[in-house]
Amino acid sequence: MSNDQSAMNELHWLIDMVQTIEVGLVVIDSDYNIQLWNGFMENHSGVSPNSIKGDNLFEKFPDLPAKWLKQKMESVFLLKNRTFISWEQRPYVFQFKNYRPVTGRADYMYQNITLLPLASLTGKITHISIIVYDVTDIAVNKLQLKAANEQLELLSQTDGLTQLYNRRHWQDCMEKEFDRYARYGDTASLVMIDIDNFKVINDKYGHSAGDKVIQHTAYLLKQALRDTDFAGRYGGEEFGVVLSKTTAEDALNFTERLRKRIEASEVSFENRLIKVTVSIGINDLDSQIDNISTWLSGADKALYIAKQEGRNKSVIHQ
Repeated sequence: MSNDQSAMNELHWLIDMVQTIEVGLVVIDSDYNIQLWNGFMENHSGVSPNSIKGDNLFEKFPDLPAKWLKQKMESVFLLKNRTFISWEQRPYVFQFKNYRPVTGRADYMYQNITLLPLASLTGKITHISIIVYDVTDIAVNKLQLKAANEQLELLSQTDGLTQLYNRRHWQDCMEKEFDRYARYGDTASLVMIDIDNFKVINDKYGHSAGDKVIQHTAYLLKQALRDTDFAGRYGGEEFGVVLSKTTAEDALNFTERLRKRIEASEVSFENRLIKVTVSIGINDLDSQIDNISTWLSGADKALYIAKQEGRNKSVIHQ
């Protein structure tokens, strides 16, 4: 076999490999005009190599993040270094539909991209190769794992009956709020809420009715919260709320709105209507409070006074 024929065979094999390889290969010149467009790119874009050769990449694909991608490419031309773009930085560069049945939940193909400088015989970088890897399976699996871990984390922090924070996590949040006060002087109010005559409700209607009353109260509480507040089920029929950047007087406005709303509502259980009221204790942070136990104790004392004075009442700790 002659050298010429051997070289022709090698070129044929190389072209065949470029066209059939399961990664995208694009070569552009310094003006972003397309010089090579392989079979992978044709299959996913629907654009044939013959029809696209010589066309400007960004004019042909206006959906490309042009400003961002051009900066990446200019860096490759200038520094003569390859650049890698992970799907975690940007899920995709080319907006190709995802047709893989296993990962049908992804609308578009997740991609890793390599920008590779291509030198002429003189050593000058005249072209860039864009290599596109389909990493949809890897990305979707990682995202699903992340979502599952976040869900597990949320479950570990949440009370199953009310979907409020559980006691442990709520106390962690309360400690962070107290630390913020100690460091920056940001005031906050602690609110303790207890359902009135809950034992009577349980005895009269049963524990399922009691659970429904707890859920109902938690639902109305959750609706009343701001994004910066957090509430937890402290235990049984008792709830704790931390209102950030809130004085005792402002907390009283919050608790009175909530108390009246709960009083005006009814819980329907097995064709019977159950009336619900709550007693509430409030304690805001000041220089007298040197730890969270003192903060909590003051709110509990105010709650006890609300109960002693006839229930269905909000009291500020003095």
